[in-house]
Amino acid sequence: MMRVVTGAVLACVAGLALAQEDAVDIGTGVVLRGLDKVNANVTDIDLQSGQSTEYGRLTVSLGECRYPVGDPAADAFAFLTITDTASGDEVFSGWMVASSPAINALEHPRYDVWVLRCKTG
Repeated sequence: MMRVVTGAVLACVAGLALAQEDAVDIGTGVVLRGLDKVNANVTDIDLQSGQSTEYGRLTVSLGECRYPVGDPAADAFAFLTITDTASGDEVFSGWMVASSPAINALEHPRYDVWVLRCKTG
Protein backbone atom coordinates (compact mmCIF):
# COMPACT_ATOMS: atom_id res chain seq x y z
CA MET A 1 0.00 0.00 0.00
CA MET A 2 2.86 2.39 0.82
CA ARG A 3 4.33 1.86 -2.67
CA VAL A 4 1.07 2.89 -4.30
CA VAL A 5 0.86 6.06 -2.20
CA THR A 6 4.53 6.90 -2.85
CA GLY A 7 4.06 6.33 -6.57
CA ALA A 8 0.98 8.54 -6.63
CA VAL A 9 2.80 11.33 -4.76
CA LEU A 10 5.77 11.13 -7.15
CA ALA A 11 3.41 11.26 -10.16
CA CYS A 12 1.72 14.37 -8.73
CA VAL A 13 5.07 16.06 -8.08
CA ALA A 14 6.26 15.23 -11.61
CA GLY A 15 3.00 16.58 -13.06
CA LEU A 16 3.36 19.78 -11.04
CA ALA A 17 6.95 20.24 -12.26
CA LEU A 18 5.84 19.79 -15.88
CA ALA A 19 3.02 22.27 -15.39
CA GLN A 20 5.47 24.82 -13.99
CA GLU A 21 7.83 24.33 -16.95
CA ASP A 22 4.98 24.88 -19.38
CA ALA A 23 3.51 27.82 -17.45
CA VAL A 24 2.60 30.85 -19.50
CA ASP A 25 1.68 34.44 -18.78
CA ILE A 26 -0.83 36.44 -20.77
CA GLY A 27 0.44 39.66 -22.31
CA THR A 28 -1.46 42.91 -22.59
CA GLY A 29 -0.83 43.01 -26.33
CA VAL A 30 1.47 41.98 -29.15
CA VAL A 31 4.07 43.37 -31.51
CA LEU A 32 3.66 42.01 -35.03
CA ARG A 33 5.70 42.62 -38.14
CA GLY A 34 4.04 43.07 -41.50
CA LEU A 35 5.65 42.84 -44.91
CA ASP A 36 4.07 44.24 -48.06
CA LYS A 37 5.62 41.93 -50.66
CA VAL A 38 4.81 44.27 -53.58
CA ASN A 39 6.78 47.29 -52.40
CA ALA A 40 8.98 45.62 -49.75
CA ASN A 41 7.75 47.89 -46.94
CA VAL A 42 8.15 46.44 -43.46
CA THR A 43 5.91 47.74 -40.68
CA ASP A 44 5.74 46.91 -36.97
CA ILE A 45 2.19 46.67 -35.65
CA ASP A 46 1.34 47.18 -31.96
CA LEU A 47 -1.99 45.77 -30.80
CA GLN A 48 -3.62 45.52 -27.40
CA SER A 49 -5.64 42.40 -26.58
CA GLY A 50 -9.06 42.62 -28.20
CA GLN A 51 -7.94 45.41 -30.52
CA SER A 52 -8.02 45.51 -34.34
CA THR A 53 -6.09 47.61 -36.83
CA GLU A 54 -5.83 47.92 -40.57
CA TYR A 55 -2.60 46.96 -42.31
CA GLY A 56 -2.82 47.65 -46.02
CA ARG A 57 -5.89 45.79 -47.25
CA LEU A 58 -6.00 43.59 -44.14
CA THR A 59 -7.75 43.97 -40.80
CA VAL A 60 -5.69 42.32 -38.05
CA SER A 61 -7.39 41.48 -34.74
CA LEU A 62 -5.65 40.18 -31.61
CA GLY A 63 -7.43 37.79 -29.32
CA GLU A 64 -4.63 37.08 -26.87
CA CYS A 65 -0.85 36.87 -26.63
CA ARG A 66 0.84 34.30 -24.36
CA TYR A 67 4.48 33.77 -23.46
CA PRO A 68 6.64 31.63 -21.14
CA VAL A 69 6.55 32.94 -17.58
CA GLY A 70 9.00 35.82 -17.16
CA ASP A 71 10.13 35.99 -20.80
CA PRO A 72 7.71 37.83 -23.13
CA ALA A 73 10.18 37.79 -26.04
CA ALA A 74 10.72 34.02 -26.03
CA ASP A 75 8.31 31.76 -27.87
CA ALA A 76 5.44 34.21 -27.77
CA PHE A 77 2.28 32.99 -29.44
CA ALA A 78 -0.76 35.05 -30.34
CA PHE A 79 -4.28 34.26 -31.45
CA LEU A 80 -4.94 36.39 -34.53
CA THR A 81 -7.86 36.83 -36.88
CA ILE A 82 -7.01 38.49 -40.18
CA THR A 83 -9.59 39.48 -42.75
CA ASP A 84 -9.31 40.93 -46.25
CA THR A 85 -10.87 44.38 -45.82
CA ALA A 86 -12.07 44.63 -49.44
CA SER A 87 -13.84 41.27 -49.63
CA GLY A 88 -14.57 40.67 -45.94
CA ASP A 89 -13.10 37.16 -46.26
CA GLU A 90 -11.25 35.73 -43.28
CA VAL A 91 -7.78 34.86 -44.55
CA PHE A 92 -6.31 33.68 -41.23
CA SER A 93 -7.60 32.64 -37.83
CA GLY A 94 -5.45 30.83 -35.32
CA TRP A 95 -2.32 30.87 -33.18
CA MET A 96 0.94 32.21 -34.61
CA VAL A 97 4.19 31.31 -32.88
CA ALA A 98 7.05 33.83 -32.83
CA SER A 99 9.84 31.25 -32.83
CA SER A 100 8.32 29.23 -35.70
CA PRO A 101 6.25 31.53 -37.91
CA ALA A 102 6.03 28.97 -40.73
CA ILE A 103 4.13 26.46 -38.57
CA ASN A 104 0.87 28.37 -38.92
CA ALA A 105 1.43 31.23 -41.32
CA LEU A 106 -0.77 33.75 -43.10
CA GLU A 107 -1.19 32.65 -46.72
CA HIS A 108 -1.72 35.87 -48.67
CA PRO A 109 -0.39 36.87 -52.10
CA ARG A 110 0.60 40.39 -51.01
CA TYR A 111 1.14 40.45 -47.23
CA ASP A 112 3.06 38.53 -44.61
CA VAL A 113 2.32 39.07 -40.91
CA TRP A 114 4.16 37.38 -38.05
CA VAL A 115 4.52 37.64 -34.28
CA LEU A 116 7.61 39.28 -32.76
CA ARG A 117 6.78 39.36 -29.04
CA CYS A 118 4.09 39.94 -26.44
CA LYS A 119 3.66 43.28 -24.71
CA THR A 120 3.47 43.31 -20.93
CA GLY A 121 2.59 46.89 -20.10
